[in-house]
Amino acid sequence: MTTIKPLGQPNEWTATATELLIRLAVLAVLLTWCFRILQPFILPTIWGIIIAVAIHPLYQWLSEALGGRRKLAASMVSAVFFLLLLVPTVLLGRLLVHNVATLAQKVQGGQLSIPLPPAGVQEWPLVGEPIARLWTLAATNLGEALRIVEPQIKAFGGWLVEVATGAGLGLLMLSFAFVIAGIMLATSARGDRLVRGISRRLAGPRGDEFASLAEVTIRSVARGVLGVAVIQAVLAGLGLMAAGVPGAGIWALLCLILATVQIGVAPIMIPAVIWVFATGDTLTAVLFLVWSIFVVVSDNVLKPILLGRGVDVPMLVIFLGAIGGLLASGIIGLFVGAIVLTLGYKLFQAWLAEALEPQATPGAE
Repeated sequence: MTTIKPLGQPNEWTATATELLIRLAVLAVLLTWCFRILQPFILPTIWGIIIAVAIHPLYQWLSEALGGRRKLAASMVSAVFFLLLLVPTVLLGRLLVHNVATLAQKVQGGQLSIPLPPAGVQEWPLVGEPIARLWTLAATNLGEALRIVEPQIKAFGGWLVEVATGAGLGLLMLSFAFVIAGIMLATSARGDRLVRGISRRLAGPRGDEFASLAEVTIRSVARGVLGVAVIQAVLAGLGLMAAGVPGAGIWALLCLILATVQIGVAPIMIPAVIWVFATGDTLTAVLFLVWSIFVVVSDNVLKPILLGRGVDVPMLVIFLGAIGGLLASGIIGLFVGAIVLTLGYKLFQAWLAEALEPQATPGAE
């Protein structure tokens, strides 16, 4: 005879489901809370991992030279790279903040305009007359065009102000990232085992292959793309400052963005050279021209040295990663976004290639 439970009494399935939902809710709240606590450290931690992977070969060589003193080698490598970046970053960062503040003030006061070209420009051989004509056209007609799109310019100026004011925070995050990189370098053996263990759990037998692919991708993009972009932007910014080009900090930031997305610094340096020749003395203009040529062609020398084995990645992937990271997270996001999206692209390619590999037919010889 079947016993029917009263309607008011929950059965065993309902009790189990309720208990499971409560556990999942508590776990979700705990994970969300932990994420909110750690969120400020996620970006510098990722950047620290990227730095550690990029400079690990140098750390390994120095560690062997110091007789296996890993902590000392990690501290020395991190400190040297940080100091090499600190001085130009602080210098250009302060200049960027000042330039953006001045630009924002002119935009808000309606004083943004392009001056007429100096009289001597038209007398330049071959190129003087077309440059003077284009410059005059921009000075006379572009002013009205700028007034038409004034709301958009103000919006762009506001975003630029946010990027500039975040320069101090970016420098702090960079410092924190180098500390993390030093710790990770000193414990790189355990970190490698951890990463490969996670890769094996996620990807099975090909976990080690994916882990090695991730290492090569991060190192190649960090050194061959971002490293070259930072060096070019710093050299360009120092040259622009020395030549007295107005808004040198803003132009250096644009050089960094253009070099990161693989367009190069020429679109910034060529007009700057023309401006210096038009407004400055001959010696300064010639020296700046030589310096600009050196900066523009430097990637042809630096990339073979820093790129190593390299990675075959479409420029669009790096472009989207860099610009998306910049819009989402500021200057640090410019670097992290390019590397993360490139890494995701390469891992997706490897996963897709595995799925497309011909399967062995049972009984086939």
